[in-house]
Amino acid sequence: MSFFTSLSGLQAMQTDMSVISHNLANVSTNGFKKSRTAFADVISSNVSTDPRKMVGSGVSVKGTVQQFSDGSSNQTKSALDMQILGEGFFVVKSTGLSDQVNYTRTGAFTVDDSRNVIDAQGSYLMVYPVDNDGNVTATGDKSLTNLQIQPTSGSPSATKNVATKVQIPSTATVKDTTAFKRTDTSTYNNSVATRVYDANGNAMTMTSYYVRTAEGAPTATPPNTGTWDVYTYVGDQMLTPDDGVATGPGPVTQKYDTTGALVPPNAITFKPFIPASGAAQQTIKLDLAGSTQTSAAAAVSNRVQDGVAVGQLVGITVDDAGIIKASYSNSDIVPLGKVAIAKFSAPTGLRQAGSNYWQATGISGKATLGFAAAEGFGSLKSGQLEGSNVDITEELVNLIAAQRNFQANSKALDTATQVSQAILNIRG
Repeated sequence: MSFFTSLSGLQAMQTDMSVISHNLANVSTNGFKKSRTAFADVISSNVSTDPRKMVGSGVSVKGTVQQFSDGSSNQTKSALDMQILGEGFFVVKSTGLSDQVNYTRTGAFTVDDSRNVIDAQGSYLMVYPVDNDGNVTATGDKSLTNLQIQPTSGSPSATKNVATKVQIPSTATVKDTTAFKRTDTSTYNNSVATRVYDANGNAMTMTSYYVRTAEGAPTATPPNTGTWDVYTYVGDQMLTPDDGVATGPGPVTQKYDTTGALVPPNAITFKPFIPASGAAQQTIKLDLAGSTQTSAAAAVSNRVQDGVAVGQLVGITVDDAGIIKASYSNSDIVPLGKVAIAKFSAPTGLRQAGSNYWQATGISGKATLGFAAAEGFGSLKSGQLEGSNVDITEELVNLIAAQRNFQANSKALDTATQVSQAILNIRG
């Protein structure tokens, strides 16, 4: 019996060294949780056995117990790198036909070519749907959905109204209007550029060129301090004033009174034009109310327009509540979802599935779903990853102890073998 007792010790220590080696191999694996080997002695007895004469039969491995203490925090530069501090797991769903739900502590997520947020194995990060204010709209495991990042936000709208308040200098020199050429700065006095949008949200530049055509006429009726021609372009296309007089593209004449204020009309409406992008025809009205002619240098004190561009994705953020938000170039900030976190009544009963995945079992119990920082759930931090919770020094000490135990059992086995051989060598 001593032979098999020692053999059980060898097998148990071999298992222990395998577990320790597995821990050491994953010392740099993000989200890895170490395990320890649990042993139990083996005793054979029945009701008639004298407890004072019972002899053990060796050792057995009762199991490998996972240790779910937090690992180290490693800072990163990605908002989609997340760490759960405390209890909980990320919920991920595999792609393909299986739709297997797994749980992981590894929060390293990226975006695939379909704009889905995935982990290194290609599984989708699962989140709760939210409204525009970030409030969860549905709970429960059936409401979970994979997180998808939309590349654009908002609906485009063509510019219809532009308002600029311009200050032009009264000391400007008179130019020859017949010589105007927008590419020659010597043929005009100053220009004002405004970004406008077509019906598809494409940006265009609307530029008004100011050309002084006459000095002031204080004896005119009404008197004025200067006459200007204003040529307006969108891109390379000169617009046509819709004033009942113009028959083609050209300037609008403006005058300023003795106080330096613009003489009405203050607004210019242009005839419809088709943008260079080929978008739908549009009409623009330019409001110059408040514009003045003074002795100061040229300036623009106000410039607004009512067109809307489609917002392009510029960034992703994740707050401490687990709400993932996308920021767009049109200043939209859109909540996309709230990270779902799962916990278990007995996490040591989870089945390890490899790739830092765990799956629920009858021992672990069913997953309880919730949110970051909710009662019983850990907090969430963006821009950092959880490292392995393996302590190299501790594991090396354990490995030395396991090795010595293995050697001791080997010696006991060798002794048992020698005793058996001695008995076989006895001659009658």
